[in-house]
Amino acid sequence: MATMSPDSPAPAEPPPARPVRRPDTGVLAVAGLLLIAPFVALLWVSSYAKDSPRLLGFPFFYWYQFLWVLVSAGLTWVAYVIVRRAERRR
Repeated sequence: MATMSPDSPAPAEPPPARPVRRPDTGVLAVAGLLLIAPFVALLWVSSYAKDSPRLLGFPFFYWYQFLWVLVSAGLTWVAYVIVRRAERRR
């Protein structure tokens, strides 16, 4: 174990830690609602468990779920953008 002599320089202190800033809870609530909407829409199966209306020959049951894949991607992007903007403002 090395001991420090009285002539050696003192170890450098680490820079002070920056406080963690989080986005407003309102922004996080909006982002959370955007992200949970697809789950609610798709877990309520009785609302779309039907054959008509058909789209290009596909029953409603199938094209409704596929539409939510696209909508979910869009909602996830919007939630990401609003959270990032809120972080940049702080």
